[in-house]
Amino acid sequence: MLGLLVASLALALAFFALLDGWYLVRVPCAVLRARLLQPRVRDLLAEQRYAGRVLPSDLDLLLHMNNARYLREADVARAAHLTRCGVLGALRELGAHAVLAASCARYRRSLRLLEPFEVRTRLLGWDERAFYLEARFVSLRDGFLCALLRSRQHVLGTSPDRVVQHLCKRKVEPPELPEDLQHWINYNEASSQLLRAESGIGDAPKDQ
Repeated sequence: MLGLLVASLALALAFFALLDGWYLVRVPCAVLRARLLQPRVRDLLAEQRYAGRVLPSDLDLLLHMNNARYLREADVARAAHLTRCGVLGALRELGAHAVLAASCARYRRSLRLLEPFEVRTRLLGWDERAFYLEARFVSLRDGFLCALLRSRQHVLGTSPDRVVQHLCKRKVEPPELPEDLQHWINYNEASSQLLRAESGIGDAPKDQ
């Protein structure tokens, strides 16, 4: 019995020491919670909220939430968001999947130890290759928007139009993308062209 306990503790220690254990636990839990315990969101463009709190493990040397933690929290919230609105399920049914192809973040004010916050995620729109999402980190102490993240989810195996049509059972025109988001998309395209040229790829298939 003691040997089994020691082995279990050693396995748990190795899991968290060698892998990003909390991330590997939280994302599946967020997806399962969204699928089994929360109501389906029928409006693809509706904002969804995911609550969080700054833990000691989130802090950097300046004692506020590490910049990289925002990206991880946005990732967890995005997984829950895409589950509740049915996008992940539609991708699975179509034999496709989506990968994070680009992201950008703007930090406006630090989140401090034990400060409660919400990640407010919404789908901004899509084009022929990707979905575009926004995540707003809002402090629950005073409602201040502390950080704003944008992400590009590249769809592999099908197209965003087909995913939306599969969900809505009809053809849906994508909403007009915000002007600042369009500038970011143009920047990414210009960057991809430069990187392909540096690699000698030329007009070969674009970045995934």
